Amino acid sequence: MKTWRESFAAYTQPRVLGILFLGFSSGLPFLLTLATLHVWLLEVGLSKTTVGLFAFATLPYCLKLLWAPLVDHARLPFFCEAFGQRKGWMLASQLALIVSLIFLGATNPAASPLLTALAAFLVASASATQDIVVEAYRIESLKTRDWGPGAGASSFGYRMGMWVSGAGSLYLAASFSWFCVYAFMAACVFVGLITTLLSQEPLPAPAARRGLSLVGGQLFYVRATSALKGLLRQEHLATTLGFIFLYKVGDTVLNTMTMPFLLEIGFSKVEIAHVAKSFGIGAAVLGAFVGGVLLARVSLSKILVLCASLQVLASLMFMAQAHMGANMPFLFLSMGIEHVTCGMGTTAYLVFLSSRCRRPFTATHFALLCSFGSLCRVCLSSIGGFVADQVTWDTFYLITAIACLPCVLLLAHKPASFPTHTQALGHA
Repeated sequence: MKTWRESFAAYTQPRVLGILFLGFSSGLPFLLTLATLHVWLLEVGLSKTTVGLFAFATLPYCLKLLWAPLVDHARLPFFCEAFGQRKGWMLASQLALIVSLIFLGATNPAASPLLTALAAFLVASASATQDIVVEAYRIESLKTRDWGPGAGASSFGYRMGMWVSGAGSLYLAASFSWFCVYAFMAACVFVGLITTLLSQEPLPAPAARRGLSLVGGQLFYVRATSALKGLLRQEHLATTLGFIFLYKVGDTVLNTMTMPFLLEIGFSKVEIAHVAKSFGIGAAVLGAFVGGVLLARVSLSKILVLCASLQVLASLMFMAQAHMGANMPFLFLSMGIEHVTCGMGTTAYLVFLSSRCRRPFTATHFALLCSFGSLCRVCLSSIGGFVADQVTWDTFYLITAIACLPCVLLLAHKPASFPTHTQALGHA
């Protein structure tokens, strides 16, 4: 077991720091197709039901498993030849993300909401592709003993990206047009692009170096099916998929309707930027850092149980906020609990998913597992607005709390299906 000093020092390694900046680039687009976009849509007069339906624009996060085998094995012209398999795909996805963000900012949701939805879909597609390759790069470039700090750094950077696209976008929107907001966010993607250029390409797996005597579509089919078979042969697969699906419930519902909720009970955009975004993202960053340190000393299964239980508490805090109204001190408390829990939980979740990935199919396995969680997020987000239109906010968050319980029960009922941190590293 690492000492506390060794656990903290792991964050200073160059490769772990690189993961932090790549995490920033991954986290930046997420709210730009969700909460930030929702504020823009509400400003132009669209209903909460319509805003909820915009969650379907983020379907690429669910469907990325379909092209993850390409990221593992297809070599992009110029990019992969010049920079390597992982770096080439990262650069291509980051350039596509810059272009699609500018396109989204140039649309007019009041006049043509479908065009805005299409642009958001393109942003999500580029973002999902970047997520696939960044997670594969994180797993392959770090030694297994550094997965905890790596996941913590990734989550840390991801939350910083969310802060810039969440609180930062609201600050900018108070003085500038939404096009300027999205153009600025496109410029911020250069943080990830420069990090990619400066990063070292991970060594390919031995199986990947041997190759196969097949070409084109036949080779793609063989590798895709091999990746799927390798995943299906793993132990406790049904429990694993059930956990991944259920673990997203609390996060998903809270994040999807947070902006409409806070605006409706009386908070201004600037107040939301101060507390729900700036303070909240800071709390999530703290949670991610603490989670990465604890994973070196506490069992992964115990941290997952703790975070799943705290999701119930976070939902109940929002229910209490509905009764309190626009009470700023209580908002600090509820946002602090929710975001610290989310930061810790995300770090543990990334390590859990990493333990289920096998080379040379790292990107495919990670994308397949993530897609189950994203499926839950999109399904719940799409109906979240409808439910919020039908019930009061306190009832809405009570329903959310109840929806978190199945995950807690699953973790408590089948603890043997969830490895300790040491066991997870042994599978790599």
